[in-house]
This record gives sequence, structure tokens and C-alpha cells, in this order.
Amino acid sequence: MTRAAAAERLDRRALNRALLARQHLLDRFAGPLPEAVESAGALQAQHWPAIPVALWSRVRDLRLDALYAALDARELLMGTLIRGTLHVVSAREHPAYAAVADAAGADGWSRAGADAPDQVDVPALCEDLVAHAAAGGRPLALPELGAFIEEWVGRRAPAADGAWLARTRGSHWRPFRTASAFVRAPADGGWTGRAPETSLAVRCVPHAWPRPAAEEALGTVVRRHLRAFGPAAAEDVASWIGRRTPPVREALRRLEPDLVRLEDEAGRPLFDLPDAPRPGPDAAAPPRFLPAFDSSLLAYASGRRERILPEAYRDRVYLRANLQVLPTFLLDGLVAGTWSVRVARRTAVLTLVPFAPLPRSERAALLEEAERLVRFCQPAAVAHRVEPGD
Repeated sequence: MTRAAAAERLDRRALNRALLARQHLLDRFAGPLPEAVESAGALQAQHWPAIPVALWSRVRDLRLDALYAALDARELLMGTLIRGTLHVVSAREHPAYAAVADAAGADGWSRAGADAPDQVDVPALCEDLVAHAAAGGRPLALPELGAFIEEWVGRRAPAADGAWLARTRGSHWRPFRTASAFVRAPADGGWTGRAPETSLAVRCVPHAWPRPAAEEALGTVVRRHLRAFGPAAAEDVASWIGRRTPPVREALRRLEPDLVRLEDEAGRPLFDLPDAPRPGPDAAAPPRFLPAFDSSLLAYASGRRERILPEAYRDRVYLRANLQVLPTFLLDGLVAGTWSVRVARRTAVLTLVPFAPLPRSERAALLEEAERLVRFCQPAAVAHRVEPGD
């Protein structure tokens, strides 16, 4: 059997339309927010304002109060997961992401124990800290978390060298507050739109234990990546979840009987779910806005992201000096520029920075979408304006 017969070859435009369909960037999702987040994959969330924008572009008639209600009810969870980075995921899917993060060494507790003195039993400390947080029934503010750790070490390991505790204290208890058994929550218990990082608290995830076995969790998360970003190669999935490629390749080998095998234009093997959407390359792609650090720009191995980001524009979107990924807008499914919002004298202004002259055929639709977005981002402003930037 020839290679062409064994695996269908998809060009870049076909891969683009497959990605847009799964990310709800062709047609916005109409359904519960947890389902929208699940189908779009884990949403990167270290820049909190990105989450409402990411969902606004993907969910029909998104209301901020619905997002805050889902977070408050813990249907959606925000915590440190894959690649040791903050993400928003559904409560249903949190355990597998957490198990994969832990297996990759991204969990804070592994780092906390790496250089702990022999007298400090970090696993026991973590177990007691989780139990303490769970028993409280409310978010655990950072000073309370630190006080518990200080008291535990003083009681259980009084002879320990204090250097480790001093370093951990100096990091504001980062190895513990970034553990995957905890999620972020506002200290006052209310989601009002401000970044939770400014008022840090952690809440134990009730269903975090027991975790699925590492191999099972990896297979689950590999399938989730394909659901949200496929077709994809082993190195794409590995880059996204922060693992080395060989274990991901082995997971794909185990899953392969239930997957579709494809190829990109270069003959690189790709995998996909049989029932995942793969619309034709001629599917219409309306203008869309993506926030900073949008998942669709980060879901593939570096150098393999041209299905959505043209290579010529890569360094205008990824700012390596300060590790930023700028907000972007899409025309015909591809990144065509960046955008920003500022408020001056009670007027909210969304400024477009196109990388090439805006096509006449798409200009009006893009400006309409920008006008809706600036009103969503700054509802309290007295006036709203879009600056095309061309």
C-alpha cells in the first residue's frame, strides 16, 4: 500500500479550518460554559483578562455573570496545570490534567521536596495541608497557608535547617500554592472581574484525589488535545502538555486503533479523532479576536504553528524578550494583526495593528466585531471607539 493511500494528506488551509471549527471560531458555541471550555481545550489563564475574551470569541452571547457563576460554583476551575501554567478547565476534566502535570514534574510539591532537608517530610506536609484547606470550607488566603506551613515545620521538624523554609517563605509559598490540588479563588469569595492573583487564595479541589493513573491520564489528555486542536503530531501534543515526546508517541501508539492517521503537506504523521470536525478548506471563516496567550497559538510545537500564524508574523506576536504572546485578530482564519484596548477620559478605544493593509472585503466585518468586543471589554465606559490602524 502506498503512503498516500495509507494516510490522507491535509494542506495547511484544511488544518486551519479543522482548528477553527474545534475552537468555535467558525461558529460560536451555544451551550453550557463548561462544555465550551472542554471542547476548546484548557484555556491558558496567567493573564486573567484573556479568559473573558477567549470565551467571548467562542461562545454565543457570553455574559460575564455566567462566567463568574461557573467559577463560583466550581464548574470551572482555575489552577496551575500543564506546563506549570495557570489554566481554566472544567471540574470534570481537572483530575486528568492535574495527573499529567504532576507526572511531568510541573506540580509545585515536587519542586518543594527537591531540596528539602531530610527532616521535612514534604509529602506528609502536603497531605496535611490539603486536609486543612478542605476542612476550612472556604478559600485559604496566602498568609493562612504560610502560617500552617510554618507551624507544621516547627512542630514536626524543629531540627530542620531553616534555609529551605526561608527560601519557600521568600517565594510567597509558591511551591505549595501552585500545587495542582489547589485552585485559585478570590480571597473574599466573590468573582467580580478582577484578577484572582491580586487577592490570592487557594481552595482544595474536592475530587483531586485519587488521581487517575499516570498512563490513563496521559491517554485522556492526548485525546483532549486532538479534540480541541487536532489533527496533531506527537511533538505538538508533547509541547502543549509539557512532556517529552517519546511518552506521548507511545500513548498515541496505544490509542492508534481508535484514531485516524493523517499527514500534513510535509508528510509529517498526524493523528485525529474519527468523529472530530474537519470542514473543507473553503469553509467561511469570519473575523475573530484572540486574547493574549490564546491556546490556539500555543497548541503546537514551536515552528509548527503556521496553520494559524504565518511564519512572517511570528516575531510580531511572540515577544521573546518578556515571554509575551500578544492579542491577535484573524482574517480568513489566519493571524493578520494585533489589537489592544485603552480607556482615556471615559472612552474605551480598541486599536488595531494590521500586519498588512486590511482587505476591503473583510474590513467592515472586522470593524463590527471590534466594536462589539470593545463594548464587552469596557462596559462601564461612556463611549467606545475603534481605531483601524491602517
